[in-house]
Amino acid sequence: MTVGRREWIVRWALAAAVAGLLMACHGSDATNAHVANLDFSVQDMNGKTVRLADFKGHPILINFWATWCPPCKAEIPWFVDLAAKYRDRGFVVVGVSVDDAPDAIRKFAAEYHVDYPMLVGNGHDDLIAAYEAQMVVPVSWLIRPDGTILTKAEGIHPKEWFESQIQAMLPPSY
Repeated sequence: MTVGRREWIVRWALAAAVAGLLMACHGSDATNAHVANLDFSVQDMNGKTVRLADFKGHPILINFWATWCPPCKAEIPWFVDLAAKYRDRGFVVVGVSVDDAPDAIRKFAAEYHVDYPMLVGNGHDDLIAAYEAQMVVPVSWLIRPDGTILTKAEGIHPKEWFESQIQAMLPPSY
């Protein structure tokens, strides 16, 4: 059976479309080889300078959020719990408020009993752009101890989903 030129083009286009859909569906796998940019120094809510690079060697969850964001308010208590649960295994949570002033972040942190670093992202457009948090919050990045990105999560996800991702990054317990 011979395939005409038109049929060949249609088959090729269909194969390319299917390949594109498969890549889009598995987009988070593509981030596995990418190294997170931890070359940022940002003030926390108390004015202390925090260097993201200081967390390299630890499994990290960097969460971009805002005080006015209902899904952020739902997730943050989960992050407080998960940070406490896995702290002894080196797990670190870092919150970055995208547009709040330090006093608003301190008030929020007190209300939600946040005991992990809360950074002031306002004025750090480079950091917010690097972590693709300009348009949507919450945005969370899970970064392995070697600095490679496990995954990016836009919007709210269940606590169980975050816990399974964290467990995948943790070193084995002895």
